[in-house]
Amino acid sequence: MKSVAAFMVVALIWVAGLFAFAARVERSTPAAEPELADGIVALTGANSNARISAAVTLLENGKGRRVLVSGVNREASREDIRTVSRAVRRLYDCCVDLGFTAADTVGNARETQEWAKAMRFSTLTIVTADYHIPRAMLELRAVMPEPAYRLQAYPVATPDLKRWWRRPATTRLMVVEYSKYLAILGREAVLGLGPRDDRPDAAQQKG
Repeated sequence: MKSVAAFMVVALIWVAGLFAFAARVERSTPAAEPELADGIVALTGANSNARISAAVTLLENGKGRRVLVSGVNREASREDIRTVSRAVRRLYDCCVDLGFTAADTVGNARETQEWAKAMRFSTLTIVTADYHIPRAMLELRAVMPEPAYRLQAYPVATPDLKRWWRRPATTRLMVVEYSKYLAILGREAVLGLGPRDDRPDAAQQKG
């Protein structure tokens, strides 16, 4: 009976955490006007078109000097991404970079870090879906810690995410994302117990 009671307590805590996570996601949009940054990074994934368009709009509004679109499908051409971004060709040709190596959020973090280092950027605005922002920021900060880098989130609203518990697809999305988020929190907590120099390269871990 004690084991059953303990399981129920853990389950209740997990469910409460899930709803708190979802409420945090819902409150994150519409995104506040970001501060000026060196660069803007759009992380591809579900609803990529909206993420890329939002990043390019920030660039057009002078909120950064360059944009990186991280995790572009290798079959997509540069012109394909320009069409999606709806960017003015002059601005797109001069100031939008495409990253083709990232296949997941861990890869996005590595690709972003390499781009920022090459560009000598220290401040970045991260553009991705609202539900993805918490996990993405954890992964990015794992390889781009303060004070060397300053990262700010710019979440893009996901359609139909309100009352997510009423639809199987959005329920599954939120449960999976919350579980991944908890896993990364746990990983970082364990890694934080040891010397920072001994931490494995987060970019080599599967996400």
